[in-house]
Amino acid sequence: MSRDRILTTQRREGEEAADATLRPKTLAEMIGQKSVIEKLHIAIAAAKHRGEPLEHILLDGPPGLGKTTLAHVVAAEMTNRPPRITSGPALTKPADLMALLTNLEIGDIFFIDEVHRLPKVVEEFLYPAMEDFRVDFTIEGGLNGRVVNFALRRFTLIGATTRAGMLTGAMRDRFGHNLHLEFYSVDDLSRILRRSAAKIGVHAEDGTLESIAHRSRGTPRVANRLLKRVRDYAQVRADGMLTAQVVRDALEIQQVDALGLDELDRAFLKTLMKIYQGGPAGIEALAASMGQERDTLEDMVEPFLLQRGFVIRTRQGRQATEAAYAHLGIPFVPPPVHQKPAEQTLFE
Repeated sequence: MSRDRILTTQRREGEEAADATLRPKTLAEMIGQKSVIEKLHIAIAAAKHRGEPLEHILLDGPPGLGKTTLAHVVAAEMTNRPPRITSGPALTKPADLMALLTNLEIGDIFFIDEVHRLPKVVEEFLYPAMEDFRVDFTIEGGLNGRVVNFALRRFTLIGATTRAGMLTGAMRDRFGHNLHLEFYSVDDLSRILRRSAAKIGVHAEDGTLESIAHRSRGTPRVANRLLKRVRDYAQVRADGMLTAQVVRDALEIQQVDALGLDELDRAFLKTLMKIYQGGPAGIEALAASMGQERDTLEDMVEPFLLQRGFVIRTRQGRQATEAAYAHLGIPFVPPPVHQKPAEQTLFE
């Protein structure tokens, strides 16, 4: 069910090139994330004034909020060169990292996506590179092995993570800037959609882009993806103009409802309500009942349901709220109140 999911916040294969045309190129073009943008604006201006590279930057937040976009923007603002990009899972041994570090120029932006997934041996190899801009690399192995110290050019590491809690304290402490990205408001998403619509030549009636924004789960990546699917529908089934009816019909085909829930979201809630009487239920039990991976539910489903107030987390597990029952049209049954048993006396 989740493989072809249009509302997934994960980037799909081949989507990088398409998104590049919609991606802001400068801080001035960025929409939303005002606190993050202001901090970056000050940091970049100060670094340029001193003629120094930026301090290392950690970006954390759910997928699709613009961490990769910010890396490109920072690189453009600081060096006018694209960032060097890799990911935590791609760096399996120090030699993988060594090849990248030794090719960096002064001031280059080095972007590691999913930095929390760096193997421990690679993470520890990265520490002196971040702190002292040097690495100790072992050449050959066994008894004939020798350690050579390599000096690196000063660079800026931007690490991105969707799970900041999985970062070690040692890694987190080596970043000078720790920036958290929030979900976008409907107003900001509407502005992003107007910008994207202009870039891809989509014409829309008043209010239609706002309707898409409401269904976009607070995520620009999802908003742009929905815009493209609605555009496709309008070109095939209508005259190319986005109207309120075109948006409703297009997103009904995609099984996206008025609040941005899709088939997988509704399956999660219905499983919680009908099999576990609304909860609380553990995430492993829910995943097993749905035939889904635990990571799929934690990364792609729960964040939005928590944001919407349809699910709450308790110490005993996940629990559906009255708002979730109302949205799905299922009668709400309050969870039973567990009363503390009365204390017995010696005479009972």
